[in-house]
Amino acid sequence: MDIKTFAVEHWMNLYEMEAVYNIAETCVESLTVNELIAIDGTNPEEFLRNIGKKKLTYGHIEGSPEFRTLVSKLYKNVEPENVLMMNGAIGANFLVLYSLIEPGDHVIAVHPTYQQLYDVPASFGASVDLLPLRPENKFLPDLEELKSLVNKKTKMIIINNPNNPSGAIIERKMLEDIVEIARSCNAYILCDEVYRNLLQEDDLDIPSIVDLYEKGISTSSMSKVLSLAGLRLGWIAGPKNVIGECFKHRDYTTISCGMIDDILAVHALKNYNNILKRNREIIRNNLAILDVWVQQEPSFSYVKPRAGTTAMLKYDLPLSSEEFCVGLFKANGAFLTPGSCFDMEGHVRIGYACDTNVLVEGLKKVSEYVQTLKPTTLEV
Repeated sequence: MDIKTFAVEHWMNLYEMEAVYNIAETCVESLTVNELIAIDGTNPEEFLRNIGKKKLTYGHIEGSPEFRTLVSKLYKNVEPENVLMMNGAIGANFLVLYSLIEPGDHVIAVHPTYQQLYDVPASFGASVDLLPLRPENKFLPDLEELKSLVNKKTKMIIINNPNNPSGAIIERKMLEDIVEIARSCNAYILCDEVYRNLLQEDDLDIPSIVDLYEKGISTSSMSKVLSLAGLRLGWIAGPKNVIGECFKHRDYTTISCGMIDDILAVHALKNYNNILKRNREIIRNNLAILDVWVQQEPSFSYVKPRAGTTAMLKYDLPLSSEEFCVGLFKANGAFLTPGSCFDMEGHVRIGYACDTNVLVEGLKKVSEYVQTLKPTTLEV
C-alpha cells in the first residue's frame, strides 16, 4: 500500500517533546489521572485501589456496556449497539475507511482537514476529490462545488466538524443541505467530530451527522473534548450495518482496547458536563488572548475560529511556513505547526487550548522572533 507521509504527525513527532512553549498541541490542556478521578469528589486512592484488584484480561471486545451506553447518550438517536470502541478517533476513522472503501469508489473530502481523511481512502484505491475550504468563505464548504463533485460512484463524503485546522463550524442548515446532497447519490457521510461541543458560543445548534442522516457515521474520542489523549480511546457511532462491517474488519486489527483505559473513560463520560464546562472556559479565555495578540501583531491575521482548539494564522513574511516554524523553534523553543502540513503555505496552525501561561509566553516568543527577522530578512 503506497501512502504519503502523514505531514502533521511527522512534524509533531520531530519536535513536540522538546518544545518549551507547545502552542501546536490540539488537545485542551490535559487532565492528570488524579484530576480526572477527583472531578466529581471521588477519592483517587480508593478508585485506584479498586483498579488494582482487576485482572488484566482483554475486557469487553467492543468496549464495555457502560462505555457504549454513555457514548450513545452523547447523541439523540444512537443506541449502545450502534457504538464501537476504537483506539482513538484515528483508529475509528481508519476502521470505517478500511471497512467501507474499495478500489474504484469515489470519495469527496473537505480540505484542509486531518490528512488521514483523504489519503487513507486514496491508498485503498478510491478516487478522491478534495472540496476546498477557503479562508474567504470562512473555511466553510461551497455546496454548489460539492454538488459538482458528486457522481454515480460517490461512496462517501467526508467532513470534519468542527474543522481542524481552521476552527470553522458547519451549522444545522448547512449540515442538512450536505445530507441531501449525499442522499441524492446514496453516499455515506463520515464526520470526524473529535472537537464536537467545544464551542465559543452557547446557542449554536450543531447536531451530530449520525442524528441527521440514516447513512451518517460519527467518529470521536476521549482526546480533545475530554482532555484525555493518553487513554487512546475513541469510537464509531453509526448505522447497524456499518457497525457490523466495522466489527468484522476490526477483528483483524484490534481485538480490544485497554481495560483500564475503558474504566477511566467511563468515569470521564459520567462527568462529561463537568469536563466540558472546564474545557469551554479554557478555550474561550485562551481565544480571547489569541484574538488580542492577532489584532496587535501586524504580521499576522486570521479567520477567528468558532469552535475547536486550533486556528490558522496567516503571516506576511518572506519565509516558507516550515522555515518560519523551524526558525522559531530553534530561536526560543516556541512550537507551531507549518501550514504546509495542510497544503496552506503562508499560514501556521496554532493550538490555543494549552495551559494559559504557555499560550501567553508562547505568543510573546513568536512576536520576539518576528522582530529578529525585520532587520535582516525583511530589509530586502
